[in-house]
Amino acid sequence: MLNEKLHFYIEELIPGRNPMFSEMENYAQVHKVPIMEIAGIEALLQLLRIQNSKKILEVGTAIGYSALRMANALPKAQIVTIERDEERIQAAKEFIKRSEHGQQIILVEGDALEVEEAVSKFAPYDTIFIDAAKGQYKKFFEIYSKYLSDDGMIITDNVLFKGLVAESEIESKRIRNLVKKIDDFNHWLMDHPDYDSVILPVGDGVAISKRRGESYEKA
Repeated sequence: MLNEKLHFYIEELIPGRNPMFSEMENYAQVHKVPIMEIAGIEALLQLLRIQNSKKILEVGTAIGYSALRMANALPKAQIVTIERDEERIQAAKEFIKRSEHGQQIILVEGDALEVEEAVSKFAPYDTIFIDAAKGQYKKFFEIYSKYLSDDGMIITDNVLFKGLVAESEIESKRIRNLVKKIDDFNHWLMDHPDYDSVILPVGDGVAISKRRGESYEKA
């Protein structure tokens, strides 16, 4: 991970967000809602611009911050996003309703492990963004990767988990088990026969996985 000075330097260079995004960042901090770190989401948005993504699947809406950031950066894109937490769903709906880009977003309510049928109706996706329960990353990847377009990519956040994946001793058993699941996912992902993947030490660690050209076939 970047040292603290470099991290601060990079964040200082990033232009300020519009008032609504700043409000959402403050809301997330006050209510302890995990949203993507600033440097990480800027990297995500740049990847989406390069990819020129027209249809994006997001696994993990939270309060709608990243979905709205993506919609703002790509005004012609459609974002399908999944969330199961009722309180966060209501907050996301309010923010989406207030945004001029809200019409670009389709919110699928429910557990990402259970709403495949609803999500499949909008496939194929140019980009799949995984940012939900870290212990389920492999399952999310396996379920939804089949709906990726031929030239698509999958972006996974939090794969370095505050640098803990590189630590040999972690006191908390709960954190230790979660870190093991993330580490197992990272190794599985990097060895995946159907994807070329790289992990960038930006934000909380972002994995970028590119399909090797398989054809999407709608079920």
